[in-house]
Amino acid sequence: MADPVFVALAVVTIGSAIAALELRSLVYGSIALMGTLGGIAGLFLLLDATFVALFQLAVYVGSIAVLILFTVMLVKRELIFKKIEDNRRKFAGVGLMLVTMVALGAIFIDSGIKDITTDEPQVDFREIGSDFVTYYWPALILMGLILAGSVTGALVLARREDIEENGQRTS
Repeated sequence: MADPVFVALAVVTIGSAIAALELRSLVYGSIALMGTLGGIAGLFLLLDATFVALFQLAVYVGSIAVLILFTVMLVKRELIFKKIEDNRRKFAGVGLMLVTMVALGAIFIDSGIKDITTDEPQVDFREIGSDFVTYYWPALILMGLILAGSVTGALVLARREDIEENGQRTS
């Protein structure tokens, strides 16, 4: 029998992923994306991968999804992203997804990955965090600058559109 916590996390993750794809509002879709990424972090916690789960929360939920949410809210261009309903595409997408899942499942079951055992010691997440701060700090700073530049660019574009729409000019 499946673990109830795993089933609950899987239902939340898959449900919010479907909601992120199907919701008409980009704001609600971004919030559903945060739910999906948070559910994935929960699944990492079930695998005893604490560092990866916290990294998932910090980087993806805390940075990327919030950046997407702020960008969508600042730019206000939902009219560009109007969804055209086409039932044939929807059924084709569901069919392609099912074929892909069955194929990947067959590959996974046939691979014998469940029989792999290792004598390697467990990796300490404190050591990984120390390596991040010691050796990879330029990449972390660069990521922060790129995220800040993206938000600044969205603000500039939103301000420019606001000036063009209202015909006002500020110096």
